[in-house]
Amino acid sequence: MTTTTRSSAAAKSRAGGLSQTQKNLIADILTHATLIIVSIIMVFPVLWVVSTSFKPQAEVESSRITLIPQTFTFENYDHVLNGLTYTVQERGADPYEVNLFWTWGRNSLLIALITTTIGVLLAASCAYALSRFQFLGRRAVMIVFLITQMFPGAILVIPLYNILNDIGLLNTWQGLVLSYCTVALPFSVWMLKGFFDAIPYDLEEAAIVDGCSPVGAYWRIALPLTLPGIAVVAFFNFMTAWNEFMLALTFMTGEANKTLPVGLRNFVFQFNTDWHYMAAGSVLVTIPVMIGFFYAQRYLVSGLTQGGVKG
Repeated sequence: MTTTTRSSAAAKSRAGGLSQTQKNLIADILTHATLIIVSIIMVFPVLWVVSTSFKPQAEVESSRITLIPQTFTFENYDHVLNGLTYTVQERGADPYEVNLFWTWGRNSLLIALITTTIGVLLAASCAYALSRFQFLGRRAVMIVFLITQMFPGAILVIPLYNILNDIGLLNTWQGLVLSYCTVALPFSVWMLKGFFDAIPYDLEEAAIVDGCSPVGAYWRIALPLTLPGIAVVAFFNFMTAWNEFMLALTFMTGEANKTLPVGLRNFVFQFNTDWHYMAAGSVLVTIPVMIGFFYAQRYLVSGLTQGGVKG
């Protein structure tokens, strides 16, 4: 019987049948090939922007398409960093020129850092309250936070514009910070609530028994244990404020008040676009985000994987 079975398996193999090992090998090859193709498709636009940022204008406008620049030049970066100026005329003083790119960068950094700080503090406090306290309307608050994520951001433009105009914060960085915190808060609360739910309340009770106040237990016990989640929320808030375009374009007027994403529109004209300058500016804008990501990636990975786990 055994001889017959082996003979049948050998005959099937000779007839073109694949063993399980061969099937697994083919499946692995197809999987990796698919992942490589998808990765190339996703990375190619980024590589193209970086490549364009080092090309002279003539090569960018040429009909010949090349990924590697034929002539490397840093003139595009020099123009973006130093070639954009704005003349400021103050009463009783001589006019002077201001470097626009660094002004936009300062505005973006200021708004992003303040948004991150306020957003993390508000989200952590709100998430802790929703996680630890039982009160009337608690579930309704969570549902409202979730529902707000279902609407496109464009719906908020007109209401926020009217509110900021009524309270006198239109065309101010304070108005943008308020708007960005409004946009980022629901996701931040949901993310941090999952972390607080995963922390045993016994730890805080033990701290209170040892003489720590409830607020002290929150600051000394709960918050440090949610550091990965706070890193995710902080990075999300920073990204929201740093990359946002629509609200900044609508609420801010004047060259000196623009943020970096809005300032890059200076390279877009009615009939043409300076793609080489636009590419160089785009690369420069992404550098702070990349630095922040590589610095905090350990916390980001653990935060994204642990935030949805309870218990």
